[in-house]
Order: sequence, then C-alpha cells, then structure tokens
Amino acid sequence: MARTLLVAGTASHVGKSTVAAGLCRALADRGLDVAPYKAQNMSNNARAAPIPDAAREETDLGDGDDGDRTTDCNPVLLKPRGSGESQLVVDGRAVGHFPAGQYYESHWERARAAAVAAHKRLAAATDVVIAEGAGSVAEINLHDRDLANVETARFADADVVLVADIERGGAFASLAGSLELMPDDVRERVVGAVVTKFRGDRSILAPGLEEFEDRFGVPILGVLPYDDPGLPEEDSVAVPPGERTALSDDGRAEAVTVAVPRLPRVSNFTDLEPLAAEPGVRVEYRPPGDGIADAEAVVLPGTKNTVDDLLALREAGFGERLRAFDGPVVGLCGGYQLLGERLTDAAVESADDPGTVRGFGLLPVETRFDPDKRVTRVERSLRAVGPLAPGDGRELGTAAGYEIHAGRTELIGPADRPFDGEGAATDDALGTYLHGLFENPAARGAFLDRVFGDAGIRRPDPADRESPYERAAALVADHVDLAALGFDEH
Repeated sequence: MARTLLVAGTASHVGKSTVAAGLCRALADRGLDVAPYKAQNMSNNARAAPIPDAAREETDLGDGDDGDRTTDCNPVLLKPRGSGESQLVVDGRAVGHFPAGQYYESHWERARAAAVAAHKRLAAATDVVIAEGAGSVAEINLHDRDLANVETARFADADVVLVADIERGGAFASLAGSLELMPDDVRERVVGAVVTKFRGDRSILAPGLEEFEDRFGVPILGVLPYDDPGLPEEDSVAVPPGERTALSDDGRAEAVTVAVPRLPRVSNFTDLEPLAAEPGVRVEYRPPGDGIADAEAVVLPGTKNTVDDLLALREAGFGERLRAFDGPVVGLCGGYQLLGERLTDAAVESADDPGTVRGFGLLPVETRFDPDKRVTRVERSLRAVGPLAPGDGRELGTAAGYEIHAGRTELIGPADRPFDGEGAATDDALGTYLHGLFENPAARGAFLDRVFGDAGIRRPDPADRESPYERAAALVADHVDLAALGFDEH
C-alpha cells in the first residue's frame, strides 16, 4: 500500500498546488510511481485529459463513462453555478445542483465513500499518493465534514505537510494558529512545514524558523522563493472582477490585445493561459459592459450556464459591440454556443418562442440542449480556416484537447469546418468545443499569425516555455528537504 502525503494549507492560495505538483514530479523523477489526489475540489475548471502531468502518469481523468478513464485523482467535484448552488459531480457523473447545506446533509456521506474508494485504488497501484488539501486545514466549523483535509488525513493514514505563504505576512502566526486549531489526531500527523513565496535572503528568516521549530516540534522542511511556475489556476478567483484585468502584459510597445468578456459564470478560463504566455500578447478580461473596439481579437471562454451568461451579456450591450467588432473572434465551448444563431430546449421563457434564445449570430449554427453530457478526450486534424492564418484551408496538423459540454451544435448555414467536421468558421469567427485549443502550437500560432498580421505588427518569436511541472519540481527539489520526508535519492 502506498504512502500518502497530504499537502495542507493554512489558507487558500498559499502555494499548495505548487508544492503538491512539485513533489509529484520530483518524486516521479526519482523513479517512484506517484499519483496526485484531491478528495474534493471546488472549481469550474474541469477537463478530460491525461493528467496527472506532474506525476508523469498516463491516467486519464474523465467522466467514468467508459473503462479507459478514471476520476480517482479527484473523485468529488463541486462546480459553482451561482445563487449559492453548486453542481455535485461524483466519480465524474453529475448528481445534481445543491446549496451547501443540502449537500452536507444528504450527499456528503456518498461523496466521502467515493473519496475513500478512489484513494484506496490509487494507493494500491502506486508507491506514493500526493494528496492536496483545499483552503485551510484549520476551519473549525468544518472539521466534522472537511473531506479534502481532515477526512483525507484520517482515511488515507497520511503524513501532513503544512504550507504557509509568507508574502501576505503573518506566516508564523498562520502556522501556529493552524496547528493549534487542527484536530489533535491530525495535528499528530504533521511531519513538517513549508514556507512559500519568500522574497530576499533566507538567512533573515533563520531566527523565526528556529524558534518555531523549538516551540512546536515541527521541522521547517523548506522555504520556497517567490516564483510562479505557471500552473493552471484552479478557479476564477484568480480572475478579478470589476475593472479591466490583464492576465498577461510583457510591456512591449508593439503588442496585440485579446479581449475576453468576464462572464459571470466563466469556466475553464485556463484555456486562455497559453495565449497569455506568448510574447507580445496581452490577454485582458473586461466587464461585459466594457468596450472591445480597441482590441485586436476577442475570445469568448466557456461558461457553466450558457443561457444566463448570454442574457447577462445581452443586457450589457455586448452583442451589439461584438457584431460591430472588426477582427477575429473565437468561441470556446460555451463561447461557441453564444456565437450561434440560437439555443433551443433552454430552460427559459422567450418572447419569441418558449425554450429558444437568440445567440449573437456570428456563426450559422444552432445548439440544442439535452441532459446528456459529453466528456471525452479528442484529437482532430486542423485546417487553416476563418481566424486561423493563412485562411486557405490547408492542413495544419492535429489539435488535441478535450470536450466537456451539454448540448449538440449543428450547422444551419454555410460555414467551414476546422476540425474533422467539428466546429464552425467564417472569415472572422470560429467556434469549437475543443478545450485546450490554444495549448496546441499549430492552432495557437495560426491564430496569433492572423491577429498580428491584421494589426500590422511583427509577431515576436514564440516563447520557449519550460513545463510548469518542471519548474515546480525544481522549486521543490532545490528548496525542500525531501530526505527529511523519507525520500532519499534512488
């Protein structure tokens, strides 16, 4: 049976994901079979893909509908949908929509059983399970139902590594307070602490580190310098609402701006991160009521609730601005549905036709909703049509990604098909269900060639991007005492 190490945090966004991913890759590089695990996650970013990338595994994460995918690395998923409700997904299958109180009262035991079973399978097949907690391990109001932290530590018989972020200040107090408020049996499992996001000379911290160790008997395993390895963000909390917010800006005088409407129920916004990593590209989230005429391109991301976001955008006047926009437009998944002529079998009352909502009309497609959800990895040939340069229909190679959506979209007018019969494209608009589109160099390059070409700006050489998992592994290997955790060099 594998050893389980739980990476727990003193708060949200303290660097748990960096430490967990870095441990996965660093230990895998030492020849161990490693599986990442998160018993319960709350996020609108979901995918069917060969993750865990960090662990160098080829385990597929999907919806469990067929035998070649597993959801064991994240058996319980809560996808916020607004109005205090979340969609509960257990072992990849949607159970329903529930407010928090109802989930804990009627479905938490089922979720816990699924988490226990998933961990047991992972532990039986690997050497090490790196579990990641959620939020704070010291939420005393949740200790009797904290599936990702307290319960995982118990049913996985896990050693616990406590992570604190020093950038926001109060790291020692956060560590001390967390140890004080943790259940006694979980506190006894703590084998060390890691301090993250430190800027400056580590020797300055030495007196505090020594006193902390003396007071609490918990070793400081490492101090990670401030360095964002570029791991995908877990949720839209990283995309601030309100004013325009740049996801990226490398300060170049000649750059292009990709405007992204800040959908109220945005999901899978990580689809934009590969664009943001490119030199000379400014990816900018904008409120629905903001202008887009000054941008060179527009990308509509996925949404957890297509109809409600469509109505919100329409109320803000976004549809008129989009139809007047003179530049390439790409819609991904829910964004693809928004670009169509209409959406049918929608759970709304329309003045024109009950159950039908008009889309923005940039693509001649119709989406019909149904209860079945398609979740699958795909790989398709890619053609240079619409906003993909040079726009002559030539083959650009293959594009791999995943689909995760409800609804079927069909052509109702003339349009090009960019992906083996999937998606639709006109001269200036393209829609596809392919999440991860811009992770493919051919697709990303063809889109940016069009955007830079239209702007009359020379496109900078593409970025030579090191894998974020390699960067996380380097941080952990260089700054965390793995030997103290019992992982000697193989």
